Amino acid sequence: MNSNELAAFIDHTLLKPGATKEEILKICTEAKTYGFTTVCVNSTYIKLVTDVLKGSKTKPITVVGFPLGTASSASKVCEAKEALLAGAQEIDMVLNISALKGKDYSLVLNDIRQVVETVRPVSVKVILETASLTKNEKIIGCALAKAAGAHFVKTSTGFGGGGATIEDIKLMREVVGPDMGVKASGGIKTYEDAIKMIEAGANRLGTSSSVAIVTGSKINNPQTY
Repeated sequence: MNSNELAAFIDHTLLKPGATKEEILKICTEAKTYGFTTVCVNSTYIKLVTDVLKGSKTKPITVVGFPLGTASSASKVCEAKEALLAGAQEIDMVLNISALKGKDYSLVLNDIRQVVETVRPVSVKVILETASLTKNEKIIGCALAKAAGAHFVKTSTGFGGGGATIEDIKLMREVVGPDMGVKASGGIKTYEDAIKMIEAGANRLGTSSSVAIVTGSKINNPQTY
């Protein structure tokens, strides 16, 4: 796979709390230069990113309920609405991990469904935080996301102490089937990492190491998301 083909899989991501306006502008320039599919930022910067990316093929996207997932459904819906008004073209929302672990599956399902219905037809990715889940919880989380009408399941926030693994991507793809997206996020730093994730079943990659991945250059930042 050449660099242009690989770039089309990538959500170029900057979610660290201390991200500055200058850093956000830099990743927007990089995304347009290399042809990344999206730029993923915290919602405070989504209007800026929308304006900067206007006229390009790269889409502005943002996160909701990030990074813990335990905000109320009402607050997630409000956050998603504001993001849409600011120009977000995809939403990456964090599943309510505590509810999943507590087997409150109705809450998890309705939490996702409310965001999906609020932003329809905009795509919603559901972040599972796989490093915090058992295999059975991963399976249930994927099944609930699919039942709620989400468009992708996603491995990680990058803030939960773990990232994407080949095993998790294979499992997630097996559960959701061929018609739903799987996003690998967390710890993807090299071309080889990216290809392995795609071969395992991912059709989107979230990473802050996007430029290094498509150019083969040395990574000089410590971020994992």
